Amino acid sequence: MSLVELLKKGNQSAAAAALGNAIIAVSKGTAAWLSGSGAMLATTIHSIADTLNQAFVFAGSILAEKRPTKRFPAGFGRVVNLFVLIAVIIISIMAYETIKEGWHLIQHPEPSQNLLLNVVILVLAVVIDGYVLFKAMKEIVKETGANATGWQTIRASFQNVGLASPPTRLVFYEDILATFSAMLALMFIFLADLTGVYILDGIGTLLIGSLLIGIAIKIGYENTIGLIGVAAPKVIQERIAKIILDDPDVVDIKKMRILQEGRKYHVEVTLNCGKDFPLL
Repeated sequence: MSLVELLKKGNQSAAAAALGNAIIAVSKGTAAWLSGSGAMLATTIHSIADTLNQAFVFAGSILAEKRPTKRFPAGFGRVVNLFVLIAVIIISIMAYETIKEGWHLIQHPEPSQNLLLNVVILVLAVVIDGYVLFKAMKEIVKETGANATGWQTIRASFQNVGLASPPTRLVFYEDILATFSAMLALMFIFLADLTGVYILDGIGTLLIGSLLIGIAIKIGYENTIGLIGVAAPKVIQERIAKIILDDPDVVDIKKMRILQEGRKYHVEVTLNCGKDFPLL
């Protein structure tokens, strides 16, 4: 298999998010350095964390597509959960640094410079993160088989995010947070500049760090149980049961166990079949 074919097997939402956040991180970092804004620095740290996370997740999603072997007959689907947990560690470290910076700015508030530059960069960040978020929403709709197009995609993605693969869920949650954080930073930078209350810059930085901690806990929990081995959602079990029972040779399902393996499912079923069903 060529390198291009291998890369195509990876989660495309994660790849797009990693590229988009790398561009945003460089832009925000430049603005933070020139302006001295703490809120801008916080969103820069957030974008760096997102870039590393999504690059890790993209690599994990590629490895998760490896075919089962004799040694690993159930395949490598859960590898992606492990990579997402590595990403969670990065998020947690970045969250700590952001909160520490926010606390420092509250104790030692300073005016930031280049308001226009900060605004332009943050608006650009909202646009790019918003695009990546919508791409993740479309990926959720595609993965879950939801019937939605256009603006319906937004509602369908929120309704079905729990059924999406771990990489897509990570991109979805992180880009919601990234878009909101950029808007939050924009608001606090404006308020600090207009009111002269520069402590607001530090408060905004603290809030962004706290949001990072929250998302790290949520994603960490979901992927920890995924790594242990978690049952498929009820709606997936019902779909698979219907497919099996639609077979005319199947009389009843005696026992069924479905485990989530990354973006795929491992199904074990004991069936009651008709008398004429051949046992080969």
